Amino acid sequence: MALYTTDLLILGSGPAGYTAGIYAARAGLKTMIVSGNQEGGQLTMTSSIENFPGFEEISGFELMDKMKQQALKLGVQFANDNIVEVDFGNRPFVCSSENGHSYKARAVIVATGSSAKWLNIPSEKKYLGYGVSACATCDGFFYRKKVVAVVGGGDTACEEAIYLAGLASKVYLIVRKPFLRASKIMQERVMKHEKIEVLFEHNAVGL
Repeated sequence: MALYTTDLLILGSGPAGYTAGIYAARAGLKTMIVSGNQEGGQLTMTSSIENFPGFEEISGFELMDKMKQQALKLGVQFANDNIVEVDFGNRPFVCSSENGHSYKARAVIVATGSSAKWLNIPSEKKYLGYGVSACATCDGFFYRKKVVAVVGGGDTACEEAIYLAGLASKVYLIVRKPFLRASKIMQERVMKHEKIEVLFEHNAVGL
């Protein structure tokens, strides 16, 4: 068990975490980033990025690695750990990790981002980056004029379906229940969209 002390502690190592680390280090703050469950964040699973300024095309993994190297060059420290408890009741703040370490900091930035909900079917990982994606905004461009499917019936699934409908030729929304869980306005938008077909009481079992 170790105790680490820093000016600024950043929880999360995705684009937001790296950016915060770079700015803080350039401002002269002693900065440490705790990587979390997935170093580089969800973007590392995106095979090709074409909408990041300065790069015509780059993989998510390569982009995150470049951000990390830039942060390291500026003096940001990294810990491959996951914070499970934070005491914001007293200063300096103390964060405890699943590895039993403690991190003490004058300020804490929470940049934990989001994580995808996977189906956990056998072929899912096999085709990740080859037609399977967890981010319509990230990868939607690659499905232009193609037939695509979105799995889920909540607000996120409906938003992704509507976004993809602006690019794809057809969008199937696969919903295991006989109804949508999304908000009323999202349900109406999905059901009225000419390019979206909702398949109620259906399950994705393979690819």
